[in-house]
Amino acid sequence: MRVLVADDERLLADTVAEGLRRLSMAVDVCYDGDGALERIGVNRYDVAVLDRDMPGHTGDEVCRSIAGSQVGTRVLLLTAAAGIRDRVAGLDLGADDYLTKPFAFAELVARVQALGRRSTPALPPVLERDGVVLDVARHVATRDGRPLALSPKEFAVLHVLLRAAGQVVSAEELLEQAWDEFADPFTNAVRVTVMTLRKKLGDPAVIHTVPKAGYRLGGPA
Repeated sequence: MRVLVADDERLLADTVAEGLRRLSMAVDVCYDGDGALERIGVNRYDVAVLDRDMPGHTGDEVCRSIAGSQVGTRVLLLTAAAGIRDRVAGLDLGADDYLTKPFAFAELVARVQALGRRSTPALPPVLERDGVVLDVARHVATRDGRPLALSPKEFAVLHVLLRAAGQVVSAEELLEQAWDEFADPFTNAVRVTVMTLRKKLGDPAVIHTVPKAGYRLGGPA
């Protein structure tokens, strides 16, 4: 899942981003509405976590822009205002969910994960193919019942491959969906991560390289 976190409280934004990254999400961070609009114009996000009271373009304006663009990004608005009218106003802007500050990080995670599952087409919380099972909410992966000790990036790559349901995923797509905006497009990080993931999945091989195309997960074509 790729997430944008935009909040002018830098410590809060950085802390939320780091926590989501530990759960294998690719997270970009900015501290004002102008930066949020710029990133949304360049990248495709599953979820945007927006503070309503940012400098420059407000979170409300960013939310309205996302809702009008029909890009499919789900919006979670953050605010210190706890009144019902404020929550209703936020939802009327096109937000998908609303969370009042201060909040428990576990609740934010649950809401982000729930919004991510509302992508098109909708994805189940547990993905399975050829004996590989990924429970996204619990952050647990197994193969044939055997627990897999995956790094956050390995988990994220496996998630992308399972979401593709047997279709080929290019290295560029993996880099875009499992890494953040600072990833070097010329890096060999995708190849190395796929290699270590294959080792942990074990035999018979379930991740296959498609020459000049990318990778696919599943039995032999």
